[in-house]
Order: sequence, then structure tokens, then C-alpha cells
Amino acid sequence: MDCGICTSKTILLFLSLVFWGAGAALAYVGAYMINSYGNFESFIQNKQTLVPAAIVIGISVLMFIFGLVGCCATLKESKFGLGCFFLIIMVIFAAEVTALVFTFIYQGKINQDLERSMNEVFEKYDGHNTESQAVDLLQRELKCCGVSDYRSWFNTTWFKNNSTIPQTCCKNQTNCEGHPQLPALLYPEGCKKKLETFLQDVLTYAMLVVLGFAIIKFFGMLSVCVVTCRSSSRRSGYQPLYA
Repeated sequence: MDCGICTSKTILLFLSLVFWGAGAALAYVGAYMINSYGNFESFIQNKQTLVPAAIVIGISVLMFIFGLVGCCATLKESKFGLGCFFLIIMVIFAAEVTALVFTFIYQGKINQDLERSMNEVFEKYDGHNTESQAVDLLQRELKCCGVSDYRSWFNTTWFKNNSTIPQTCCKNQTNCEGHPQLPALLYPEGCKKKLETFLQDVLTYAMLVVLGFAIIKFFGMLSVCVVTCRSSSRRSGYQPLYA
């Protein structure tokens, strides 16, 4: 077996293993994206931002199946099998590029209407309902207060009825009752800016992971071409000029 085919087959076998590892990693990334959006779904009205996550999970399922196909086709040097493997890699490569494009597009859509939807949810806060749980989780996890800052609570029904701010705005809830006269005890930053940053970071993380796997697929397609061409020339009796 010449060095070119040996090297290319090694790359393809490694790529088959990478398919399985990539499938597991992408499944984790997709689940992480969905879970991250799920925690704050009350504030995100544009559900299309979940499209990249759905694509990533779909790709991960295909990865597990195609890894086995690539391994068998490489070991047998099957021209048909390698051709199928090439098409598989190319389709997944295209899907990953699509996911990158969608992720880039929806990064710009996160900020649209976020403030309005957050104001609507904060207005419904009563300390007990679903919206209240979402607001408390948001302020507690992101260590923020109000939409823009603690003063955003002044226009809500909750503040008009209670004259206090929810304790989840407090830096230390044991020594704070949410009195606006003591702003030093409250988180200084608003939740809108922090939520935007959090969601942007999630999408950026996903983009980098998908980009890395897309590069691997590109080299995989080149290796399939090398193995197929060299094995075909060897079977036909022709030798390369440099052999």
C-alpha cells in the first residue's frame, strides 16, 4: 500500500472516529443551546432563534450513523462506499455551513423586541405566577435587576402595589427587603443587557464548535478523493508519473 493511500485511509478512519465524537459533542451543544433558551423563553418571542440548535442536533444524530458507514467503506476501499461517504460528508458540511449562516443571522435578531417582551413579562410579575418565576430566575442567575436597572420596576404593577422591588434584585437577600431607597443593596445592572450578552455568547460558542467540525469535514472530502483516485488507478494498472 503506497504512502498516499495509507495516509488518506488513516485520515478517513480518524474522521470516522471524529464523527462519533463530533456527534456526541454537537448533541451536547444543541441541548445546551435549547436548555439555555428554555430558561429564559418567557423573554424571547422569536422562537426561530432555536433553528440553529435544531440543525445542530439533527447533524449529531447523522454523525453516529455515518461514522460507521465511513469506517466500513474505508477499510474495504469500496469505490461505491467511498462515494457515498463523500456525499455524506458534503451534505453534513453544507448543513454545518447553513447552521453557521443561521446562527450569524439570528445573532442580529436577538436584540429585536427583547426590551418590549421583557417589559411585558415584568409587568405581569405578582410573585407567584409563571412570569414571576421567570423574572426571579433571570435576576438571580444573571445577578441583575429590572429591564434597564432597578428603576425599571417603578412603572410595574408590583411596585405600585407593594412599594418594594422583588428580593431577587438583592445582592444579599438576608439583609435586603427590596427598598428602592437603598440602591446599594441591589444589583446595579439591568437584565436586558446581561441577557443579550448571555445569548450572544451561547451563539458564538455554537458557531466556533460548528466551524471547527466543518473544517474537519473539508479535509475528509479531500481524503476521499485521494483514496478513490489512487485505488482506481492502481486497479486499472496505471502508475503515477512520480512513482
